[in-house]
Amino acid sequence: MRRPTAPLPPNSRTPPPRFPRHPRHPAAERIPATRQRPIHHPSAPRHPSAARPPHQLAQPATKPHPRRPQRAKPATQAHPVAMARLLTPRFALLTAADLGYFTAMGIAVYALPLYVTGPLRSSEGAAGLAFGAFAISALLLRPFAGRLTDRIGRRPLLVGGTALAAVSLALTALATDLPTIIALRLLLGVAEAAFFVAGFAALADIAPPDRLGEALSLNSLGLYLGLAFGPPLGEVLAQRSFPTAWLTAAALCAAGTVAVVLLGETSETSETGTPSDTKKPQLIHRASIRPAIGLCAALAASGGFLAFAALRAQESGFENTSLPLFLYGATVVACRAVFAKVPDRVPPLTLGAAALAVIATGLVLTATPHALIAGSVVLAVGVTFSTPAFFAAVFATAEPHQRGAAAGTASAFIDIGLGGGPMLLGLVANVSIPAALATAGGLAALGCLWTLNLRRAH
Repeated sequence: MRRPTAPLPPNSRTPPPRFPRHPRHPAAERIPATRQRPIHHPSAPRHPSAARPPHQLAQPATKPHPRRPQRAKPATQAHPVAMARLLTPRFALLTAADLGYFTAMGIAVYALPLYVTGPLRSSEGAAGLAFGAFAISALLLRPFAGRLTDRIGRRPLLVGGTALAAVSLALTALATDLPTIIALRLLLGVAEAAFFVAGFAALADIAPPDRLGEALSLNSLGLYLGLAFGPPLGEVLAQRSFPTAWLTAAALCAAGTVAVVLLGETSETSETGTPSDTKKPQLIHRASIRPAIGLCAALAASGGFLAFAALRAQESGFENTSLPLFLYGATVVACRAVFAKVPDRVPPLTLGAAALAVIATGLVLTATPHALIAGSVVLAVGVTFSTPAFFAAVFATAEPHQRGAAAGTASAFIDIGLGGGPMLLGLVANVSIPAALATAGGLAALGCLWTLNLRRAH
């Protein structure tokens, strides 16, 4: 018999030699031709590739055993996906503009009543009328500001709002009668509607979708810090002169104007650089009304606390009647800084319902004897999460080209809650302030039930 040649090495494309099968080998009768394996000739060298079919030569040597399948790697071994960046220069510019604008508003909150009742020699009722004129124009114009910011972009309203506020505050330093003050306050309400609505829409534009709740929490620090430090700053400035206070507030708004000019346009743009108008902007964003009702309940309840906290502290015998309000503001600022990422980890309506339940608990505590301080802190914890949660729910119902309308619709409910809540609760406060605070807690509980039903519907 002819001795076969040695097989080729494994990396060769030529198949190894196939030896003739013995005519009486039992495998030749049992195994079909398609499944027959080459039989190693006794005299052939024992090369490891000789007993393999050609199609197996290119396979890796680390092929897993058929009885030991490889286990899938756990999720912790996978490469983590980097989170989109939130703290960008544009986010910093928008927050800086908020800080300057709302610090100016805090100065006005302190200086206006003293200015009307002092140099202008008007009554306390006239001071209240001048103060409330601001909210009237802001409430009526917010939906129109929302539609306009969807049509022409966020930047024109941001720039126009801060610039108009600077003009209104600067002219207040020259006002010498009550009608002029009221007219300037109405003008300031126009600026408020434009800046506030466009600011929320711009924030939703620049924030990563999976970090919108965190963006709302951090950005709101500019609002709360401004309203917290504005009145003390206004007190210091007013001691020098009222024109100094008004002109400083105007300068802060002018600084905000510079910030939003540097911010640029944030809405979706076409190739020509102008905001897209493929779809007609809405005046009222109906889908955002239902979550905005929950926001309104939270603000109406907390607005009642803001209105009657000092009186409640006076009844309770506090020497420092501003202590509950200070603890409330400090707790909100601290919690929003520390727990900024929570709104992105909990569904918005779930978090909103929980926040309303905490608000209700805190208000009931404030109505309880010797629990005003504890109730103020608990209430602040609920307020910490209510606004980011409900605004996240509002923006979840809107497409990018509808964010202005959604912000305008939801912010109108802010005015309704902060304005209407204290007015209604004031009727109860005529009988008893603790009863008014307990009623505010009941209002928050109703808002919690509304939000839970809305969550189930979704």
